[in-house]
Amino acid sequence: MGFDQYHEPPDELPAETRTFARLCASLTEEAEAIGWYAQRLAVERDPEARAVMANAVGEEYKHFSMDLEFLLRRTPRWREIAEGVLFQDGDIVAHGEAAEEGADDDDGAAAVGSGGPSLGIGSLRGAGL
Repeated sequence: MGFDQYHEPPDELPAETRTFARLCASLTEEAEAIGWYAQRLAVERDPEARAVMANAVGEEYKHFSMDLEFLLRRTPRWREIAEGVLFQDGDIVAHGEAAEEGADDDDGAAAVGSGGPSLGIGSLRGAGL
């Protein structure tokens, strides 16, 4: 079984980074499953089959959301940017640009586990979001 989720030698990566990569792969798999269910539901005519698939896609939404929350908890800068974009009315791209610009970038990288308890979101206050 291959593990192409790694772009560096796995034995050289810290355990925290390998776990993070696993959850990134899981997030991708859940997103793919959601897309597959959307296609299946779009063409399925049998109401009972549709009901089963509609129920199943709810599980995928839950799994995707849990994976995303895990990743955001481990990456404060990602969480900070996501909070500036998610659940906002208006222009998604404008929110994304403003959130990225306002995000804490102490070391220039979105390193796993690099943040402390504060998400530093105070810099977004008054940004018109």
